[in-house]
Amino acid sequence: MSQPLHKLALEDGRYSPEAYRFLFEALETVVRELGRESEEGVARHVSGQELLGGLKRRAGRQFGPLAAQVWRSWGVRESLDWGRIVFLLVDKQMLRRQDDDSLEDFREDFDFDRYFVDGYELQLPPEIAPPALSGDE
Repeated sequence: MSQPLHKLALEDGRYSPEAYRFLFEALETVVRELGRESEEGVARHVSGQELLGGLKRRAGRQFGPLAAQVWRSWGVRESLDWGRIVFLLVDKQMLRRQDDDSLEDFREDFDFDRYFVDGYELQLPPEIAPPALSGDE
C-alpha cells in the first residue's frame, strides 16, 4: 500500500488501511470488467453503483461468507461507508469524480450478512468439483 494512502487512512481513523487498499483493487477490477482499462479520463469513469457492485463481487470471491465480518473489522458497516472512503480520496485528489457523482450513489439497502452469508454458494475448483449429473440419473 502506498505510504500516502496508508497515512490518510490512519489520519482519518474511521476505516482501516486495508479498506482503502481493497477499494483500489476492486476499482481496477471493475474498470477491467467494463472494458475501460485502456480508456482515460471520463471514458474510464466508474459510477458509485458500478464500484459498489465490484466491491461486493470481489469481497464474495476473496472472503466468501466471512466478507461481512471482514468489512466490519475495517470499519465498513454500510454501503455508504464505501462512498465516504471514495469522497475522502476525491478530497485528497487521489481519485477524480464527475460533477454528477454523489455520496448518495453508494446508498443501497444492502444487508451484508444476508448478501454474503445467506447468499453464499460454495464453488469448488474444477479439479475437485463433482461431475455434472446428466438428466438420465
